[in-house]
Amino acid sequence: MDSRERVLGAIRRTGVDRAPCNFRAEPPTLRRLYEHLGHGDHERLLDDFGVDIRTVDAVPPAEADMGGYTQNFWGERYVYRTNRWGRYRDDLPGALSGAATLKELKGFAWPKVSQMDYSKVAAQCAADDGRAILYGFGDIFTRPSMVRGFENFLLDMHERPEFVHCLQEIFTGFYEEEYARAWKECGGKVDVFFVMGDLSSQSGPLFSPAFFDEFVGPYMRRMADRIHELGALFMFHTCGDTYGLIDRMVGCGVDAIDPIQRTSDLMGPESLKARFGDRVAFHGGIDVQTTLPYGSEEEVRAEVRRYVDAFGKGGGYIAASSHLLQHDTPPENIVAMYDEIGRSRF
Repeated sequence: MDSRERVLGAIRRTGVDRAPCNFRAEPPTLRRLYEHLGHGDHERLLDDFGVDIRTVDAVPPAEADMGGYTQNFWGERYVYRTNRWGRYRDDLPGALSGAATLKELKGFAWPKVSQMDYSKVAAQCAADDGRAILYGFGDIFTRPSMVRGFENFLLDMHERPEFVHCLQEIFTGFYEEEYARAWKECGGKVDVFFVMGDLSSQSGPLFSPAFFDEFVGPYMRRMADRIHELGALFMFHTCGDTYGLIDRMVGCGVDAIDPIQRTSDLMGPESLKARFGDRVAFHGGIDVQTTLPYGSEEEVRAEVRRYVDAFGKGGGYIAASSHLLQHDTPPENIVAMYDEIGRSRF
């Protein structure tokens, strides 16, 4: 199988020759890894690690220095901090955290798809021929909550539901249009569209199933419908213990769930395979909180084998870290992780 066939076989659960894999890392992690490897060639790194997926995205408008903080085109606000390996983002309440009326929400200078730069996406897709193409970083929960201020957003669900629906409509409408534009610009070569929204903490969902059905499900279903109309697959990202929401996500049309944060036995690969393995695929799992930063190389390898073996030859699993690799992860453990993934054979 080539990489594209392997990834599609995993998500569609039609069988794979080995576990497909993906790579994602914070910029400081990449710098540390490059120093360890002795080069800074990202494509070479992906090839050496046997990565089956290439991520493509349009370029958004430049972020703005607001004097004391930075603001992006959505109105997210943050400051940059630094460590030995580079800078990282520390988020603040967003541009609409003080909004008191619907008029203020609707009157914000919301971005337009025409502001996105698609000039390089076609060439990127063409260069990655034979590998699966994953596009985008759409968001139908986390980014709206960051613009509004996370605490405000959760309170709005109780006290001002029209505020939540207003923001969800704006973000979902943007990404429905943006993904259709990307599909056209890429010549229909996108295999998987990525959408995110962190719906859970490490102990369970952030809100009730009824609130999911009111404030998240309809917008998730719209994104699934648009992505499937385009002929692609839908991967949804949500951190935390999402076990109690997986049935609902599958019902909304999600094809693959990322990142498998194993916060309980129910979120372990054996449990996920047994309960959901015939209905949805999973992406991630290799733990960035304990195993990768603090475990030995053999413990990393054992965790890879556990996930690969649990999902097995029939597919349903794409090996990757349980979030972007963090700068506290020893490069030796990252190398061990991808070496062990490459050894998997069915």
